[in-house]
Amino acid sequence: MLEQYIYRGKQKLRMGYTTGSCAAAAAKAAVKMLLSGRPVTEVSLPTPKGIGLRLDIQERQIGDDFACCAVQKDGGDDPDATNGVLIYARAERISGGIRICGGEGVGRVTRKGLDQPVGSAAINRVPRQMITDAVAEVCEEYDYREGIRITIYVPGGEALAKKTYNPRMGIEGGISIIGTTGIVEPMSNTAIIETVRTEERMRRAEGKKSLLLAVGNYSRRFLSEEMQDPAERQWPSLVKLGRLWRKGGLAEDCVICSNFIGEAIDAALEYGFEGALLVGHLGKLVKLGAGIMNTHSAQADGRMEMLVTCGLLAGADPAVLKRLTDCVTTDAALDLLQEAGALHPTAQVLMERIQYYLDGKVKGEMKIGAAVFSEKYGVIGITKTVPGLIDRFLEEYND
Repeated sequence: MLEQYIYRGKQKLRMGYTTGSCAAAAAKAAVKMLLSGRPVTEVSLPTPKGIGLRLDIQERQIGDDFACCAVQKDGGDDPDATNGVLIYARAERISGGIRICGGEGVGRVTRKGLDQPVGSAAINRVPRQMITDAVAEVCEEYDYREGIRITIYVPGGEALAKKTYNPRMGIEGGISIIGTTGIVEPMSNTAIIETVRTEERMRRAEGKKSLLLAVGNYSRRFLSEEMQDPAERQWPSLVKLGRLWRKGGLAEDCVICSNFIGEAIDAALEYGFEGALLVGHLGKLVKLGAGIMNTHSAQADGRMEMLVTCGLLAGADPAVLKRLTDCVTTDAALDLLQEAGALHPTAQVLMERIQYYLDGKVKGEMKIGAAVFSEKYGVIGITKTVPGLIDRFLEEYND
C-alpha cells in the first residue's frame, strides 16, 4: 500500500498507483524470474511523478521458457473501476529488442486519434516506456543481451471495461493500461469545488476584480509556453495576456477550476468579481457551446455533435460533418474541418454559442468570456468579450 497522501480542501486522501505502474512492476518481476529462475516477491519501481514504489508480486509462475506474475492495482482513495484488479505480465525470450504486447483483457484501439495507433494494444506511451525501462534495467543486471517479449494481460478485463468509457472511446475488448505519472491522485468532487471556492475567495479578499480560470494544468502550460508573440499574431489580446502571465502575478492568481466550470462561475458571482476569463482546451470547452457547465466525460460528452452543429450553421459540407461523428478526439475533427476549409467559420459559430451560454449563466452580473485552444492548432478562437477582459487584467496587474 502506498502511504502517500494529498489534501483536497480539508480532506486527506491516500494516493495510489496506475495500471501502467502495475504493468511495469509485473514486467520487471517476470523478467527477473525468467533470467534468474527464482521467484520474486516484490520489486521497486520509479515513477514519472518522482515517487518510488515497492510493490508486492502475486501469482508467480516460472516455466521452461517463460515467467509470469501479477501486481494488484491500488487506486488509493480514488473511485476507479480497476481498483483491486490484477495486472499480469508474461516474459519470454526472443532474438532481440524489447517487444510489448497486449493479451487477454487488454483493449485494442479501433479508432484514430488515441494514444496508440489503430490495431495496437491499449497500452499507452508512458506505461510502455516504464515497462521498457524496467525490463532494460533487469537485462543489464543479468548481462542479458538477447530480446524479451512482454505480454500484459488482465483476466476479466473485457467485462470490466464495460464499466468504463473504453467502448465509447474506440477501445474494445478490455481495459487500458494508462497513467502519465504512474501515481493516482484521488479526485474528490466536493473537495475540488471547495478548493476552487477558497481560491476565488482569497483572490477577491486580496482586492482582485478580474478572475482568470483555467480548466487544468494543461491550460496553465498553454498560457505559459504557447502564448508567444510570433506564434499568436492573429490574437493580439492573447499575446498581451501571455506577456502578463510571464511577467508574474497573474500566474499565481490563476484558479484551476477543473471540470467544474459552472460552480466556478457561481462562486465568482457570489464573491463579487466584475469579470472572468476562462481558458481551456477545445475538448472540454466545446461542450460549453451546448450549455454544458460540467465538462467531465462522466457527466456529458456531445463534443462531435457540437462541432457538427456549428459546422452546419457555418455552411460546411454535410459529407465532411458526417465524418466528424467517427472522430475520437477534437483534434482529429479539426483535421477534417481544416482540410475542408471549414475550421475558421465553424470556430466562429462555436465562439458565439459559448458566449451565449456564458452570458446566460451570469445574467449580466459580470463580464465573462472564453479562449479556446487545441494542442495541434493553437488558439481556435476567442469570444467577443475577451479583448476587454484582458484589458481589465492589464489595468489591475500593471498598477
